Amino acid sequence: MSEPQIDPAGNTQQFKAFAQRQEPEAAAPQRSRLIPIVAVVAAVIVVAVVVFLLVR
Repeated sequence: MSEPQIDPAGNTQQFKAFAQRQEPEAAAPQRSRLIPIVAVVAAVIVVAVVVFLLVR
């Protein structure tokens, strides 16, 4: 029996497909970072308004 001939182009195509794929998890961390930032900014604004009202 002869060994089957392996197509190197097939492996290259598989690697390119793997390297170029976009994973949906990559977008999730950016969204999860945005929520705490918005919460901190909102808290700072609320504290500033309360301090302003107390000083006034």
